[in-house]
Amino acid sequence: MAQTKSTCCYCGVGCGVIIEHEAGRITGVRGDPDHPANFGRLCTKGSTLHLSAAPDTLANRALYPELRPHRDAPRARVSWDEALDTAAQRFAQIITEHGPDAVAVYGAGQLLTEDYYVFNKLVKGLIGTNNLDTNSRLCMSSAVAGYKLSLGSDAPPCSYTDFQHADSIFISGSNAAFAHPIAFRRIEDARKAKPEQKLVVIDPRRTDTAEAADLHLALLPGTDIALYNAMLHVMLWEGWVNRDYIEAHTEGFDALKRLVREYSPAMAASICGLNKADIEEAARLFATAPATLSLYCQGLNQYSFGTHNNSALINLHLATGQIGRPGAGPFSLTGQPNAMGGREVGGLSNLLSAHRDMANPAHRAEVAALWGVDAVPDKPGKSAVELFQALKSGEVKAVWIACTNPAQSMPDQPLIHEALRQAEFVIVQEAFAHTETCVYADLLLPATTWGEKEGSVTNSDRTISRVRPAVAAPGEARNDWAIAADFARRLGARLGKAELAERMFAYTTPEEVWNEHRESTRGRDLDITGLSYALLESDGPQQWPFPTGAAQGRVRLYEDGVYPTPSGKARFVATEYKITAESPNARYPLHLNTGRLRDQWHGMSRTGQVARLYSHESEPLLHMHKADMERRQLADGDLVRVKSKRGSVVLKVLESGTVRPGQCFVPMHWGGNTMGGEGVNTLLPAAFDPYSKQPELKHAAVQVEKFKASQSLVALRRSETDADGNLHPNPQALMQRLRQWLPQFEYASLTLAGRNNPVVVLKAQANEMPAEVLEALDRELALDDPTRVLSYQDSRR
Repeated sequence: MAQTKSTCCYCGVGCGVIIEHEAGRITGVRGDPDHPANFGRLCTKGSTLHLSAAPDTLANRALYPELRPHRDAPRARVSWDEALDTAAQRFAQIITEHGPDAVAVYGAGQLLTEDYYVFNKLVKGLIGTNNLDTNSRLCMSSAVAGYKLSLGSDAPPCSYTDFQHADSIFISGSNAAFAHPIAFRRIEDARKAKPEQKLVVIDPRRTDTAEAADLHLALLPGTDIALYNAMLHVMLWEGWVNRDYIEAHTEGFDALKRLVREYSPAMAASICGLNKADIEEAARLFATAPATLSLYCQGLNQYSFGTHNNSALINLHLATGQIGRPGAGPFSLTGQPNAMGGREVGGLSNLLSAHRDMANPAHRAEVAALWGVDAVPDKPGKSAVELFQALKSGEVKAVWIACTNPAQSMPDQPLIHEALRQAEFVIVQEAFAHTETCVYADLLLPATTWGEKEGSVTNSDRTISRVRPAVAAPGEARNDWAIAADFARRLGARLGKAELAERMFAYTTPEEVWNEHRESTRGRDLDITGLSYALLESDGPQQWPFPTGAAQGRVRLYEDGVYPTPSGKARFVATEYKITAESPNARYPLHLNTGRLRDQWHGMSRTGQVARLYSHESEPLLHMHKADMERRQLADGDLVRVKSKRGSVVLKVLESGTVRPGQCFVPMHWGGNTMGGEGVNTLLPAAFDPYSKQPELKHAAVQVEKFKASQSLVALRRSETDADGNLHPNPQALMQRLRQWLPQFEYASLTLAGRNNPVVVLKAQANEMPAEVLEALDRELALDDPTRVLSYQDSRR
């Protein structure tokens, strides 16, 4: 058995893994004890990575290029040459007729840094548009904007080692115990070693993270700014601010001080639904601790005022001098494995390489010189929501979607599905052909995935790790960067830029791409010119900055109190409390909060293939307070219709003590592949923050009512293992065939159960189940064989 060191492909903790493989197959995975993020630990998702690469999952893989001859025809297998020539011809035609802004690329925080870099160069350098955005817009762009607004640069100042140095840890808007489990384990270790360390959790729900807290502030959704302003009010009143630090290293404090005078603890308590004494205690724990560390994620970011949520929290660090020291600072927990790497190369529609400012002519000239082009565009491109709005309106004609699933993950799913139907040409570059977005692909390009790819990623604390392949790619799947580079050369020839494209995209290895990215950082705040693949191989993962001549990366930033702003000082941002994009009313009386499950990841294209990862929460469930259920005469397990202004979904209700009356919660993972309709993100609004353009995926106003149907169906099919270790029937292939029937039912749930012999479980209810649908299900489940099946039917019931 061979072993290969690599990095986990799930959350932004960036855990090191050791892949075990034999005869071209991945057979196991374990944590890398030498990796500085996890020291050998893995969560339930990471420890089952090998199961997501099991032979039966090949049924869901994209293995060959497929092209649709016209919109109403099925896709057929084609060669790579025909696929990329067609893509280049269609893009060139649209660019020639309508201009470069008529095309767009939408990528993912799961792409490797090398993939991101080539796509960014293709779109902004060769095509000449800034219409490159990624699903990082959905999770991290408010953290980016908040850091830049307050501190001058998108650079998390902290490190995982700060967990052990902190005296108070504030976790705000993050159920880290589920979303970043290994980071939370490290916090638990720090608390055991330092029993006096305090943990404060700010979250509307009483999550597993909140259960561990010394103080839980269960504020009303979207009221964070009022809380932080009130905490600063208390700090000023009690004399707990660090006036020496404010004077020497910040600017704008007087304006903020005038603002927070109005935010008394009593006022904030009424806004936030909290006790005045708890707000005062939180202020004391934050300001008077020798070192305070704050950790935050989607609960701050995913609001239409997410940037100011971030800045309001950073204000507290600047006012108390709780930054730039061991155990102190604002620490954004990155959601995806390489959202940080994408930000480093400028992989959003308003960013340029190496933290350069698109509005700065000198920065644009630097990037143009690096790429060898005359200029790069100065107008910000379409952000995620804007991009799909433009697809629907026809302003953008063609879109290239790589390594992400917007037909499940974006808010306002009716808008997204209509946009993909309206688009003239949709390319989907994917490892998994069963995603909801693949349905709309005119051209499907098979890409490599974890265990097959080579490159690098950057985690939450600026640590760059290598990603290494353990096995060859299946079928004709290719690396993302190589696909983009090949397409770029073909597109350049059709746009009259053949020589330029050949020179710009003459890469033969991912290391060549990374070396070019490395050079783009020279002299920047994230300078990594002292790093190389060879050094990462010999010395292991390293934090940036790591400039030429450095012996190691920098553990924490701003220790000297100098910030990358024109004045060299950090900026206080006067942030007023705002209400959420949607507020409960008579028609939609409940707050809906969204979040993550412990064992599932994003849209479940990978984790959804592993039966044991359904054991924590086995199907879509609405978590609801007992009082709200009694008011609606609901019992545990009843079906309910949850409706917002955009649409509705039907799912089971679960009585839960984690939410307050007037609130409910649903995990964001469930899409049209696992339930009826277009998934839970149908309920969420497309309203977004004006600074970060991040949509309000955290919250919606909804109504909940009991759902009744006259007919119900439960079907189960267990797979058996043959002598060669293969499963029959293949559970992934069976699920894919069953998915086509989910829209036939008002309520449907399609999941897996079991461990060694997985069981496909289909549940459905509707007022009418057509005979042809039931006959089709009988065939799929092998229930139409009278020699093997005993059937009983009561036609009256």
